[in-house]
Amino acid sequence: MNNTYFKYSPFKILISFHKLIESLEEMVETNVDLRSTYAKNLLEQLVPFPEFRTGIEDLSLIEKNEVLIKQLFTDLFPIALTNNEIKAVTIPFQNFTFNYSVRFKKIVENAGQNFDLDIPDLDENQFYIMSCILILNTFYNQKIDFDIPLFYDIPYANGIMNKYRILYNVDFLEITPTNKAPEITQDDIDLLMDNYDNINLWKEKIPFESWILKGFGIITLFDVTTESAVSNLKSNLLKPEKEQIISNENFEAIFRSIFKIADLRVGLTFYNSEEDKLLKPIFNDESLGSFILSISEQEVDCKNILLGDSFNNLLKNNKLLAISNVEKYALQYGNETLGQHLLKQDIRSCIFVPILKNNTLLGIVELVSASKRVLSSINISKLDLILPYLVNTIQRYNKDMQNQLEAIIQREYTAIHPSVYWKFQKEALKYFQTSKLNKDYIFKEIVFKEVYPLYGQIDIKGSSENRNETVKDDLKNQLNSLLEIFENQKLNSNLILLEQRKFELQSLFDQLEDQLKADTEQQIQFYIENEIHPILKNIEMDEKGELLLHNYFESLDEKTGMFYQSRKKFDNALSIINKKLAAILDKKQIEAQIIYPHYYERFKTDGVEHYLYIGASIDPTQTFDTMYLNNLRLWQLQTLCAMEMKHHQLKSSLPYELEVTSLILVFSSPISIRFRMDEKRFDVDGTYNARYEVIKKRIDKANIKGTKERITEKEKITIVYSHDSEETEYLNYIKFLQFKKVLEPTVEQFEVEELQGVSGLRAIRVKIINDNKQVETNSSKYQDLQDELN
Repeated sequence: MNNTYFKYSPFKILISFHKLIESLEEMVETNVDLRSTYAKNLLEQLVPFPEFRTGIEDLSLIEKNEVLIKQLFTDLFPIALTNNEIKAVTIPFQNFTFNYSVRFKKIVENAGQNFDLDIPDLDENQFYIMSCILILNTFYNQKIDFDIPLFYDIPYANGIMNKYRILYNVDFLEITPTNKAPEITQDDIDLLMDNYDNINLWKEKIPFESWILKGFGIITLFDVTTESAVSNLKSNLLKPEKEQIISNENFEAIFRSIFKIADLRVGLTFYNSEEDKLLKPIFNDESLGSFILSISEQEVDCKNILLGDSFNNLLKNNKLLAISNVEKYALQYGNETLGQHLLKQDIRSCIFVPILKNNTLLGIVELVSASKRVLSSINISKLDLILPYLVNTIQRYNKDMQNQLEAIIQREYTAIHPSVYWKFQKEALKYFQTSKLNKDYIFKEIVFKEVYPLYGQIDIKGSSENRNETVKDDLKNQLNSLLEIFENQKLNSNLILLEQRKFELQSLFDQLEDQLKADTEQQIQFYIENEIHPILKNIEMDEKGELLLHNYFESLDEKTGMFYQSRKKFDNALSIINKKLAAILDKKQIEAQIIYPHYYERFKTDGVEHYLYIGASIDPTQTFDTMYLNNLRLWQLQTLCAMEMKHHQLKSSLPYELEVTSLILVFSSPISIRFRMDEKRFDVDGTYNARYEVIKKRIDKANIKGTKERITEKEKITIVYSHDSEETEYLNYIKFLQFKKVLEPTVEQFEVEELQGVSGLRAIRVKIINDNKQVETNSSKYQDLQDELN
């Protein structure tokens, strides 16, 4: 039988009524009552159709004998229940059905000529696996639970989509293996149960048409439209984002399914008890508005709204208002204003339901229709199931409005450092005060003027060179492994090809003796994956070769398919250094905020760099003095010393030895920083201030003037400055830390080579004593240290 919905099936399907025929034969043998005579007559009519017993493959036979088949199914499809039950004969999981009950037939006819009974979200693979599980449960006595709820979505004549739960009765089906069916062991069953998504495995164990499905099934539908609609509505209302709650295109369709009203529209009006105002919900999606308020009104004072006594009763006494005939309602004295207002919106019947929490009015749910009498106080009870969720939705909306300042800051800017949060919050508040639904609010840029920058970094020395060396090391090891496999391979028909590949692998290995080019790694990876691996998977190996091949593939990284031993050690070492040093910086930064609130930002790349900005504009509530700047500079120097010491402690345990260099850039002229909206970060503002940015970007690669020696050196801190006052200040800090046995006595001073557009820079370099286990940077001691230095 090939006229099934799915092309591939483990079953060869034979529709057969043999079990019904056998029950008729048993009834004839009893020869007790009229039913025996009836069964005998029916069996005589079935004589010309042996296929009804052996199995029907030509579906036209069913269509031609519709009356006879209906008689055959009289006991299973009682006439007394045909207008109530939704039943038909079918094959499980297929869309082929016949012998409908009257109610089922009406439902299908109302759905329209183009409607087909397809099960949504059931694809061909899922159908195949479910059919296989039916075999395992029925023939192999397994108890695999695969009771996945299945539904039909069937449109009604008025356009409302109804949902029906599908139940199958398979009592009249027999499942038998053919000679194509492999024997299935318990191990096979266990393997299948652990690999539900592996369709190829299921098809291997239970091949196409390797079993016979003989008989028929009975499908019964249950209308779960209301329950499904209520569940979907609950899910929408429970979503935390207000846009997701309302913007669902099916929101009104859910209500229509609940009330069975095709043209039902839904509105919502909020109530502000503090100001006694009715408010339109501020949602991005305009599909859910308010029918009480006019299109142009965003909010209305309740004392100024003239909607009649019945509506005032809703507001004051929280009584629902149901109008089954708006035209008639509009003719009544006192209701003219509200009646005409509704008629202008093509509303002929409506219900306004107050949403209450602890006897406090939160809002009004509006259900309206262009048809008379379809909405009334009678069907309002359908809202009882969802009113609690509507209450929670409006309550959550009110709370969310209080939290939107934070949301706007996060969306429009970035994760803001606490020291400057107040200015972003102020701008967000302006957004709430001035924005309208039909107007875009242009956010102003955030600028902090007259701030002093502090920049420092701990950089991984020679990170690029080390990274390239580890890449070369891994590539060489992989090529060596492949060459060893090819050397071990015995003579066979592929000898010429193998010799060619050996030559190419050796050529690639020789290239690695030179400097690594940007695309070398990618070229070698592409060659190995496309030229070498296919050969390795298809050639025969001896025992030694198999071992080499196994060890080779075991050494490959799962993600890249390449060797990743040396590079992994480098990456892990880099990650450990960055993590440990950044943790020190973050922890001590919390203490540093006690000195004076300042902006702090740090980044992890090949090392850790940080930016600090301090000045009166960062915190206008406090008086700023350069003493705080000096304190912060001392804190920065001490913190870099602590980070250097931490690295020294880590070196012996790192999987790959990496050295670091430390640098501080001193810049005494105040600058302005501006938050870049496109980059979501702060940057210096103005052409004059750009000099600082140029120095910061180029200084770590600079040399000592007149030499080829870098200004930075491992286990030493380099301090770059421009003015004599800065030199004096930092030499005092160094003397103090020498006294504390943090820095060595020798201090180097030199000029820095001229950078592009920048000259006159000088530097101090001093070695750290790595015998110290820690450096004290307790914020409470900063002022004492500063007084001692002065």
